[in-house]
Amino acid sequence: MAAYNGMKTVQGARQVKTVLVTGGARGIGAAVVRRFTQDGWRVAFSYFQSEEAAQGVSAQTGALGYRADLRDAAQTLAMLQGAMGQLSHLDALVFSAGVSWQGLLSEMPLETYDDLMALNLRSAFVLARAVLPGMVRQASGSLVFVSSIQGLAGSSCEAAYSASKAGLIGLMQALSQEVGPSGIRVNCLAPGVIETDMMAGYSANEREALRLATPLGRLGKAEDVAAAASFLCGPDAGFITGQVLGVDGGLRL
Repeated sequence: MAAYNGMKTVQGARQVKTVLVTGGARGIGAAVVRRFTQDGWRVAFSYFQSEEAAQGVSAQTGALGYRADLRDAAQTLAMLQGAMGQLSHLDALVFSAGVSWQGLLSEMPLETYDDLMALNLRSAFVLARAVLPGMVRQASGSLVFVSSIQGLAGSSCEAAYSASKAGLIGLMQALSQEVGPSGIRVNCLAPGVIETDMMAGYSANEREALRLATPLGRLGKAEDVAAAASFLCGPDAGFITGQVLGVDGGLRL
């Protein structure tokens, strides 16, 4: 599937807004799914290994889950085709899927680097390329890429992750200029330290040091990022595009 057709679904006199969220079974992605369903959107999401968690999110929210390894373009497009069979049109794409790797660059296996880039960056390109033609035809849409403060300033021992998140920012900035004339907005979120599974390897002392380094005095929650995604896809952000919105409690000041 190269693209969807941009046809609208109308419920009564009001069009129901639709969104596809990648990585929607856990962490930030699951919080985004919950927030958008609470906001009245019809939601589909992708997941890969977290089958039980995905079923829980679907049961809780009514959102539609589709399994795909986003490192594989064919699976990514098949997931999109399945989601579009239910959604019929797409108002927003929130790209949240991602993986991290910690260690010295000199010790990172090449295949691990390739897998990380394929998921964190390449799949965002694949999905954006597929959904944009339909959004152009309907003359509206919003894309939000979940980057990181490490995409703004790289972090030691996370070189590949930082590069992938910086790549999302570059992709966003280019696309916002490319598709802006068609009424499509493209933005990035740059979360700081967020309480998700990615923090499982941090000690209590490390977590406390990060909390103290954050001006607001707490670590972020997945719901903080979800609220920002909801804002960027909503009408109150109608004149915002090409921007990186930090959700970091002031950590990067």
